[in-house]
Amino acid sequence: MNAVTHDLQLLGSRTRYWEYGTPATGPTLVVVHGYRGDHHGLEPVVNLLDDFHVISPDLPGFGESTPMTEQPHSIEGYGLWLRAFLAELGLTGDLLLGHSFGSIVVAHAVAGGLPAQAVILINPIADDPSKVAGIGATRFYYAVARHLPERAARAWLSNWLVVRGMSAKLAKTRDRATRRFIHGQHHAYFSAFGSRTSIVEGFDASLSTTVAAVADRIEQPVLLIAGERDEVAPLAGQFALLETFPDARLDVIPGVGHLVHYETPEAAAHAVRAFVGDL
Repeated sequence: MNAVTHDLQLLGSRTRYWEYGTPATGPTLVVVHGYRGDHHGLEPVVNLLDDFHVISPDLPGFGESTPMTEQPHSIEGYGLWLRAFLAELGLTGDLLLGHSFGSIVVAHAVAGGLPAQAVILINPIADDPSKVAGIGATRFYYAVARHLPERAARAWLSNWLVVRGMSAKLAKTRDRATRRFIHGQHHAYFSAFGSRTSIVEGFDASLSTTVAAVADRIEQPVLLIAGERDEVAPLAGQFALLETFPDARLDVIPGVGHLVHYETPEAAAHAVRAFVGDL
């Protein structure tokens, strides 16, 4: 799908977003990407939703959006930004989608009163992320960045071997072309961030809470799209999360992990379309 690029000034951030289709195309869906990503990550799914009007921003401090200066890059700060973003566009009561870190941002914002018709969470963070295997090394990685000068921190955070290692660990597909695509996406966009401060604050935010912490306060219909082999958001936690929402369904995609949006975009788009069709 062709996209039109727009800019907004929100909470000290020049927020850049992409608009796919128009309100006449179909239901409006606002999508929020994950940590260290940008709007490109969800584009494989968005491109399959050609009967939707999709709004896809780069979160402040990620991609082409500059960091916020009027709020910290915390879950609360991103929630205030999302509220301001939707208000500026005149969007109330539309569909909201969040992937991974974006699932936390969306869930907390809606639980805090942000209007939405329904909520779609892809690879939602259901369990305490500080218990994920290897989190100690990840904490050390960001702790080092926190104390380095800006230029050195950027080089440290953008290290090619670290990015490739992360990408290889998350990718579950055995298809070589898909793996090359995933690695290319991560090398191209994983290091597109505004500053050391914003990326470290974002990391702290990603460990600070979960979707489960607010699930019982979300009354809207919710679709959970989970990966059977997800190590970041394990499947057992998804079933427990399902029972916490007042009104939710769970769609488990077999053979995939935390990269549903890259490895099985067709299945994700199908689940979204079926869910919205049933509303």
